[in-house]
Amino acid sequence: MVNHMETETITAILERAHKRAEEMDLPYQGALLPAEALTLLQEAPEAKLVDVRSRAEWDWVGRIPGAVEIEWQSYPGMRSNPDFINYLSSQVDQESLVMFICRTGGRSHQAAATASELGYTNCYNVLEGFEGEKDATGHRGKKGGWKAAGLPWVQS
Repeated sequence: MVNHMETETITAILERAHKRAEEMDLPYQGALLPAEALTLLQEAPEAKLVDVRSRAEWDWVGRIPGAVEIEWQSYPGMRSNPDFINYLSSQVDQESLVMFICRTGGRSHQAAATASELGYTNCYNVLEGFEGEKDATGHRGKKGGWKAAGLPWVQS
């Protein structure tokens, strides 16, 4: 019975994510909320979370345990990583359920769109990202995002 519940949860999450993608006219499979991404990471054996933030962000802001870390852009200067797809293809199977996350959802949107164009059939963007939007005081990490949702992360 437990397996049926887990499968139903995964299916429900993916259906919601797909509906969001249709509503937002996204060029990939779906858009997930951070808590949904964590559930998929824990319950769907083939799921991968790809953190596309810069090395500086992983080191200074925090890391997600179990995430595949591949810079979309490098700090400083935020230059595009010419090896992004090579790193992705060496660590993530094209048929895997792949969720991309960055600070607030912009770079991960680009990564999900690019991966979809290059044959990854099951790409999702994590809305709100790791830190979410800035709050009234100009700080991130409290309004939306992985950290604010209280999901697992570690400081370097």
